[in-house]
Amino acid sequence: MELPEDTVDDLVKRLRRVEGQVRGVQQMLQDGRDCREVVTQLSAANKALEQAGFVLVAAGLTWCLEDPDRSAAEGYALADVQKMFTKLA
Repeated sequence: MELPEDTVDDLVKRLRRVEGQVRGVQQMLQDGRDCREVVTQLSAANKALEQAGFVLVAAGLTWCLEDPDRSAAEGYALADVQKMFTKLA
């Protein structure tokens, strides 16, 4: 699957933010922060990961729709990409 460079850049930025959030959660735990605050940050990191997944699948779906023969030949039939989407939902 070929992803546009701007999509890859966006995904990398999103994942770096998530990485920072996870490090922040680790620090919160070490600092003995309130459980509710930790859960809020965990929820935010989880949501950010989900959004990154949706961006990735949307780009894949676009690629499949633009060139269905090529995408199927490379193992990305539309049904397969739809299955990836349902894994995130």
